[in-house]
Amino acid sequence: MKTAVLQPVGRKTARAGYKITDFGTGSGNIRMRAPRGNRGSIKRDVPKPGFGIGPVRLVIMKRVLGNIVFLVLLAGTLGARPVTDADRTGGRREELVIYGLRGPSGVGMIRLFEEPPVLPNTGVTVEALAQANLMAAKFLAGEAKIGILPPDTAAKIASGGTNIQVAAVTGLGMLSLLSADPAVRRIEDLKGRSVEVAGQGAAPDYVFRRILLFRGLNPDTDLTLGYSLAYPEIAQALIAGRLPLAMLPEPFATMARAGNSALQPVSNIQEEWAAAGGSGNFPMTALVVDGDWAASHRQDLSTVLDRLKDSINWVLANPAEAGLLVEKHDLGLGASVVAAAVPRSNYVYRSAADARPALESLYRTFLEFAPQSIGGALPPDSFYWK
Repeated sequence: MKTAVLQPVGRKTARAGYKITDFGTGSGNIRMRAPRGNRGSIKRDVPKPGFGIGPVRLVIMKRVLGNIVFLVLLAGTLGARPVTDADRTGGRREELVIYGLRGPSGVGMIRLFEEPPVLPNTGVTVEALAQANLMAAKFLAGEAKIGILPPDTAAKIASGGTNIQVAAVTGLGMLSLLSADPAVRRIEDLKGRSVEVAGQGAAPDYVFRRILLFRGLNPDTDLTLGYSLAYPEIAQALIAGRLPLAMLPEPFATMARAGNSALQPVSNIQEEWAAAGGSGNFPMTALVVDGDWAASHRQDLSTVLDRLKDSINWVLANPAEAGLLVEKHDLGLGASVVAAAVPRSNYVYRSAADARPALESLYRTFLEFAPQSIGGALPPDSFYWK
């Protein structure tokens, strides 16, 4: 049978300044060592469990129970509750700017402009920048945590060592090749002609080149590609009849066709892309995040992504109302133009994992025509937020 041995300590225990030095179960006895000046040992009978509790055992039980309660509370604090974004910031209030782009890229996220996401311990604002290069500069400077970029720009920034990730794709191909010449109705009919193309060195340019090659045309010798005009200028030139052929995205294609009824689409660029080997439709816009911020704010990012998905779905279901909000928040497009263009604009929400095959298909086309435009290689696995 084990016994409990008590030794004297500076602070007296229950009765005579004795300290328990060892205890066990079975005997119902506690052995105590007397303080200096007392001879021998003291042996007290303590009732067994169920027959009352003696004063010394009461002290033991209180201490044991106290330790158990402390351990339970500690386990609950460390293990039962997940660590939140607020824990990581030490409870400090943060400020987050969600960056969009003026023009068609901002349309899908218009509800965020109207009602910014509500995040715990964080003030959220939504701001539209005029051009993608301004957005790129903010990511390079570490000023942007979340914003919209063309996929190729995001890949190029990441290739230079900046820790950014694609969190979602928010827009797919929405290009139209328009012709006022009734003799041009197929891609093959473009031989020997001039075509104005929106976005030299960007996705529309290389997507079109891939399609031309697939249809047996050399983009450098069989026709002339022009890059001198911006999207709105191309639309105005088509309306005025100064351009017979041009390829441009929505909503500018809708604007041009509304102003010139002679304009007709030549084939379907998105279907031509798929026929030329593309994986589904090609991504045009992506939501990009600072990798360090995303890692430490997973809950906040998930909330933003949910609100973004809701916004895109709302725009698709309510194009007229979306147009009014786009005009209200000064994104550079008229309400009626947005309302007419949304059904043709391919606004989507696809997670980075779901969009990766389509992104890599587009990136391979960039590698074919201009490898350094995305850093010379496909982005690594870490480029896609999970």
